[in-house]
Amino acid sequence: MKSSLQKFKESYFLYSFRQDKVAMASFIAIIIFIILAITAPWTAPMDPYDANNIDIMNSEIPPSWNEGGEAAFPLGTDNMGRDMLSTMLYGLRTSIMIGIGAVSLQALIGIFMGLSAGYLGGKTDAILMRIADIQFSFPYLMLAILVGAIFQIVFGISRYEQLAIPLLILIIGFAEWPMYARTIRASVMREKNKEYVEAAKVIGLSKSVIMVRHVLPNSLTSLMVISTIQIANAVMSEAALSFLGLGMPVTMPSLGSLIRSGFDYIFSGSWWITIFPGILLILFVLAINLLGDWLRDVLNPKLYKG
Repeated sequence: MKSSLQKFKESYFLYSFRQDKVAMASFIAIIIFIILAITAPWTAPMDPYDANNIDIMNSEIPPSWNEGGEAAFPLGTDNMGRDMLSTMLYGLRTSIMIGIGAVSLQALIGIFMGLSAGYLGGKTDAILMRIADIQFSFPYLMLAILVGAIFQIVFGISRYEQLAIPLLILIIGFAEWPMYARTIRASVMREKNKEYVEAAKVIGLSKSVIMVRHVLPNSLTSLMVISTIQIANAVMSEAALSFLGLGMPVTMPSLGSLIRSGFDYIFSGSWWITIFPGILLILFVLAINLLGDWLRDVLNPKLYKG
């Protein structure tokens, strides 16, 4: 009997991955980005959170290959005197943390709502899907403005800066969960009338057991695709909110806050403060989207070549 590892090695999934150079390159790029983000405290030349390492006299130093650049700052410095390479590594770390956290929250809420709506049907389905429709009618920017303003008024700006990451995870997560709910609902409605579900009912298993142990695992394939795309969307949402001043403060680097902090200086000649974080954001989101496109194609039964 073949082991799970042997089955995976012989699967169409792995075969397709090896044949697709774009998917392989995207996957490798994502792994590199994640490793750089995780190891930022050890690999970054300086700690942008440590005020003792920051000298305002070093602000707006150009990249080392430009006139006036210094070897100590290969990508230059920002308007606060922080090393751009270090702030970008820490910013990538923050953006990935927010993206994964927000998508985890989206999945948790969306799977519960979609599974319940799809399997139970009837009034439960109608009520839960109307809640999802209402949620979709509220733009996340409006929600971010409301939550951020209320929190700053009640707890103060300093407290807001300390809790910016969990707040953004909550805002982005609550704003996008209906995407998961609708996807899971559609998959569950296809699965619940199959023979294995009928067999589970015959032997007396409860609805909750059937939903969680039998229907849900067979409905998770589509989640691999949507989770990949949603991580990219969450990272872009964080960047958009930070750029508008509703996300991470400039004292806590994320890719969005770095782009925002340098935007005021782009026309004065300090283009690198915005351009380099912007390029890193584009490359990261592009790699995720390319991998997501491949997952969508390979996991679509209509495109399966056997």
